Amino acid sequence: MIALLYAFAFLSLILSGAIFGFFYAWICSTMWGLDAADPVIAIKAMQAMNASVRNAVFAPAFFGTPFALFVTAALAFASRLKVAAAAFSAAGLLYLFGGMILTMAINVPMNEALAMIDVPEQADQAWRIWQDYSVPWQFWNTVRAIVSAATLVLTGIAIVAMNKKRPDRSSGPIVPA
Repeated sequence: MIALLYAFAFLSLILSGAIFGFFYAWICSTMWGLDAADPVIAIKAMQAMNASVRNAVFAPAFFGTPFALFVTAALAFASRLKVAAAAFSAAGLLYLFGGMILTMAINVPMNEALAMIDVPEQADQAWRIWQDYSVPWQFWNTVRAIVSAATLVLTGIAIVAMNKKRPDRSSGPIVPA
């Protein structure tokens, strides 16, 4: 069971890191670049990126992260690692609500609304559309990034807690056999 726990802990760490990196990259490069571009180009580029993001490479990090964390929490709990189990559970709940559900409730509808827009060729009209989209979208993306960073930190805390002394008479850290 310990080997399975470590495998899922590693998977949880990788997925948490991947989804944090995804949201973080939008903050520090993608959206700043689009904001600096011609708004007609920015709208068209965002429409194209939103259409392409639903893919088999993105799906495991976006959809799999909370479930990997919950499985890891259950394995940690079964191994009597209560602190690790609590941290993995908290990470899973945090990302489930503050990452995945928030995205599906706020960012995805914004993306779908932008996809329906016929991009005007007039710069002032395109600028207004882009500003009405970009400003709130970036706010909520920042929330997702912060939540995902906290998820990653909690996952790290849980992994460190796994290697502390167990409360069940164990005299040392747990290591896979």
